[in-house]
Amino acid sequence: MKTIEANIVDVIQKKIFPARIFFDTHIQKIEPLPFTNENRFILPGFVDAHVHIESGMLPPSEFARMAVRHGTLAAVSDPHEIANVLGMEGIDFMIADAARVPFRFVFGAPSCVPATPFETAGANITVDDIDKLFHEGKTGYLSEMMNFPGVVHNDPEVMAKIAVAKKYGKTIDGHAPGLSGEALQSYIDSGISTDHECTTVEEAEEKIHAGMKILIREGSAAKNFDVLCPLIDKYPDKVMLCTDDLHPDDLLRGHINKLIAKGVEKGLDLFSILRAATLNPCEHYQIDLGLVQVGDYADFIIVDNLEEFNVLQSFSRGICVFNRIGDEPDLQLKPAMTSVSNCFGATPITVSDIQVVATSDKMKVMQVFDGELFTKKNFADVKKGFPMISNTTADILKIVVLNRYQPAKPAVAFIHGFGLKQGALVSTVAHDSHHIVAVGCDDISIVKAINHVIDIKGGLAAIYRQQIIGLNLDIAGLMSSASGEEVALAYEKLNSVASRMGSKLTSPFMTLSFMALLVIPELKLGDKGLFDVGQFNWTDLF
Repeated sequence: MKTIEANIVDVIQKKIFPARIFFDTHIQKIEPLPFTNENRFILPGFVDAHVHIESGMLPPSEFARMAVRHGTLAAVSDPHEIANVLGMEGIDFMIADAARVPFRFVFGAPSCVPATPFETAGANITVDDIDKLFHEGKTGYLSEMMNFPGVVHNDPEVMAKIAVAKKYGKTIDGHAPGLSGEALQSYIDSGISTDHECTTVEEAEEKIHAGMKILIREGSAAKNFDVLCPLIDKYPDKVMLCTDDLHPDDLLRGHINKLIAKGVEKGLDLFSILRAATLNPCEHYQIDLGLVQVGDYADFIIVDNLEEFNVLQSFSRGICVFNRIGDEPDLQLKPAMTSVSNCFGATPITVSDIQVVATSDKMKVMQVFDGELFTKKNFADVKKGFPMISNTTADILKIVVLNRYQPAKPAVAFIHGFGLKQGALVSTVAHDSHHIVAVGCDDISIVKAINHVIDIKGGLAAIYRQQIIGLNLDIAGLMSSASGEEVALAYEKLNSVASRMGSKLTSPFMTLSFMALLVIPELKLGDKGLFDVGQFNWTDLF
């Protein structure tokens, strides 16, 4: 039997008191003490209520090793990124790799693979596949239903997937940016219970009043915490915290603990924000994570104060998985899994493949915004009959998406807001079908960048002063088998290079990765062409 003395922060009873905890795999006894230890506070482990692990470019086991340093002991994870590339094999890889670590992963059954019928998919997750995942107990909920038009208009396949989740009594996650009124109510009435796409308090409150729970997102690209955090005190039982997509350099610096610290600094009630990070996701997703109650699993963390939440130790089922003090070891990984297959059939391209001639005197331009996933549709004056190239003075750059699964003609459009003055950026992390997406100042650099990631079968790269600075993603072109520290360092270098190239975006590669996501308004580029999300159909560039 182990013991620890500290101040218990009881999220359920909303009180703080000094105590001695007796525990093995479970908490056997909590003995109140007459004195206070001012530098040690025991809290429940934190939960990331919605995250795509693959977006951190690390497999689940390495994500966990990094996350426990910041007090996160559980994650609700939608593996639809790797599912879009490898289907059921990819999901099985994520589950098997997660089993290497004492960390609670609740994986979802991807509901939208492919995300839309308008792009070339690497795989297809069917109704039968989802039934199998639930029947075999591999997944705990139906992942975000991004096809909200399909729900509102009762698409048979969409409704069949929802029906399977209901049959097994599973929670159904939502994804409904900007949805309102009767369409929103129809979406919720189908059984969908959450949304993580809110960008205003008004949107979030409408969804809460209609019956949803809101996941406040603060990731590497989309940052909504500052706007939405007033919801935490106003609706303490209706809100959770999540990152959605978090790159490795950000994970190295902090996780959910940073949001809690920010909330406390803003004057939010301590117990309300801790509830959003612990009790609420555990109840909603039925996570068997201890909450520092007698009889619970011995899942808890120790922090040095209740302002910054610096984690001293993390315990999972009584095992010390992170230790900044003492002699106990950090989280230990079981032997590595067999590597997963890749799916990469793209062939090299030439400059002529991405040349475009104006067919009118007006051209549509994607407008990107820092810290947001959505774009706006703008227009630029051009000369009909002339070839279109990047204009760095006006910050209108060429963007290219190339099918990664088979040889194909590149799709070309133009984008404003990246700010590059030279070179090109490229990524094979391109939500959700994960084709190759590149943006650049000249056609030669764009082609060089694309051909580089084709050669290495997946990764990120910057072409800067004719040199290639890259990060190899050897796991399905999405994740790296290197350590989290190595990946974070390489990614930080890429962002630094992008800054030297002129980009003012906080996370240019993360932003780039969402420019091919056809379910986030307003204008996006898929492997088959320019897509108007509002009309949910193709649109002409000119």
